[in-house]
Amino acid sequence: MRLAIAAAVLCASSAASGGEPPIKAGMIGLDTSHAVAFTKFFRELGGRPDVPAVTVVAGCPMGMPDNPASADRIEGYTAALAKDHGVAIVATIEELLPRCDAILIESVDGRAHLEQARAVFASGKPVFIDKPLAASYADAKEIVRLARESGTPFFSASALRFCGAYQAVKNDAALGAVVGCDAFSPCALEPHHPDLYWYGIHGVDPLFLFMGRGCVEVRRVHTEAYELVVGRWSDGRIGTFRGARRGFQGFGATVWGEKAVRRTPERLENLYEGLVVEIARFFKTRKPPVDPEETLQVMAFMSAADLSKERGGAPVSLAEVENGR
Repeated sequence: MRLAIAAAVLCASSAASGGEPPIKAGMIGLDTSHAVAFTKFFRELGGRPDVPAVTVVAGCPMGMPDNPASADRIEGYTAALAKDHGVAIVATIEELLPRCDAILIESVDGRAHLEQARAVFASGKPVFIDKPLAASYADAKEIVRLARESGTPFFSASALRFCGAYQAVKNDAALGAVVGCDAFSPCALEPHHPDLYWYGIHGVDPLFLFMGRGCVEVRRVHTEAYELVVGRWSDGRIGTFRGARRGFQGFGATVWGEKAVRRTPERLENLYEGLVVEIARFFKTRKPPVDPEETLQVMAFMSAADLSKERGGAPVSLAEVENGR
């Protein structure tokens, strides 16, 4: 049955792409809903002429036993991929790599990503690493170094960065140059990750979508239910992230431009589609849509926020994190 499902998907994808065979993708870490959702989106988007056809053909379940968000979900998502989507399940990354043209590292726990990436980068195949890129700035920096050393293209991003509502604001010519941004998201915490890495990244990554690189300092206000992180950019602009663990649990941003102010809708739709489209295009072109150096600064921003919390809200320079001081 699994072989029949996989064959049908491959044939449909090939027909949709004008006869060109689909890119065969493999997934590492099947302990997140993203694994199933992205597999479905690849299939559904395969009929669009502007999206390269991608089919997830194999998966390697790898979880973290001390993280319930991983350990308690891996069995169900692995079974769904095999039964409903014809994904072949293998035991090791070494078994996975020969079956695939490109890789998605989907382990929900960022602690696993460095060693998983190390194993994949040796193959030179393009890699998408789901958020968070890692569970420490040191690991994130090493992932970028290894990718550069091996010549392997990769990118990592929150799905919110490519959400249609955010992109509409980003590309609105009436806004003018961005002079400031307030971004917000839920901010659940997880003990094995710096506070904002686990879920706050869904607000911090879009903050950098609008503001770009150049943040030099952050300070943080932390309470049991809320976070507020204020970032100062080198050109004097200010960007903020507000995270919530109580009250409205939504995503959004207010963006100040030289000519206008724009706000994203209160309710967002199609949160994954834009990211999956970008992954498919990246697998085809090998050109990452997000510069890894920008992703590193996102990680440094969040790590600096943790230091600011430890210091009672005192300002912390990103250089302190980046230089390991």
